[in-house]
Amino acid sequence: MAYVTTSDGIEIFYKDWGPKDAQPIMFHHGWPLSSDDWDTQMLFFVQRGFRVVAHDRRGHGRSAQVSDGHDMDHYAADAFALAEHLDLRNAVHIGHSTGGGEVARYVAKHGQPAGRVAKAVLVSAVPPLMLKTDANPEGLPIEVFDGFRKGVADNRAQLFLDVASGPFYGFNRPDAQVYPGVIQNWWRQGMMGSAKAHYDGIKAFSETDQTEDLKAITVPTLVMHGDDDQIVPIADAALKAIRLLRHGTLKVYQGYPHGMLSTHADRINADLLAFIRS
Repeated sequence: MAYVTTSDGIEIFYKDWGPKDAQPIMFHHGWPLSSDDWDTQMLFFVQRGFRVVAHDRRGHGRSAQVSDGHDMDHYAADAFALAEHLDLRNAVHIGHSTGGGEVARYVAKHGQPAGRVAKAVLVSAVPPLMLKTDANPEGLPIEVFDGFRKGVADNRAQLFLDVASGPFYGFNRPDAQVYPGVIQNWWRQGMMGSAKAHYDGIKAFSETDQTEDLKAITVPTLVMHGDDDQIVPIADAALKAIRLLRHGTLKVYQGYPHGMLSTHADRINADLLAFIRS
């Protein structure tokens, strides 16, 4: 098992597959999951000659279950520690949900200044801001996120089962094809992580205003979002993000859920490949 140690002494687990001299693609997972959520994409791209890298965010998966640092600044710094450790250059950074926020902060604060990033992809991602505020009246009320916090504190195992079997993959829709293995795998990944990291991470993904991160990104950026996303509504995220990006491309997927990386992997993988090769 491979680990990198961050500047504040945190061990971050990572996977690194494929030729070391190939163009790297680095994947950033969503809340409360792990790098395992990218298995389908990593296998797809390694089979096409790319170097694929993914890590477990601090407090998640196999990384150290530390008490502090569960915020976008630390998430991005941890990703940069890994990129430096592996000397990833000309890399494509792809983030899902909270991982999309991590990518936006990483590219703006670390990847571009260090000349290590070629392109970025935000998939069902949280930027620019999920929370309803005076400046963001279309956002979700704080009570939504307080409900998630209560669920983590009261019965995390049941919350994770309910989210995975319902809105995350759109399995609560009347015409949905339900995959029990996908539900079980989501639950497994979540329960591997730390309840403290998951609790604190809710604030990170809901209250971090990443408007300036998006404005600062100059590399080509693909924004992918399903219009039936029940976790990160498209109107609160992608439709706002695309207006802030200098070189952004928006792809909207009719009827796709938040977890479309798993439910519609063939379509998503093909579109990712086309963007990377463009």
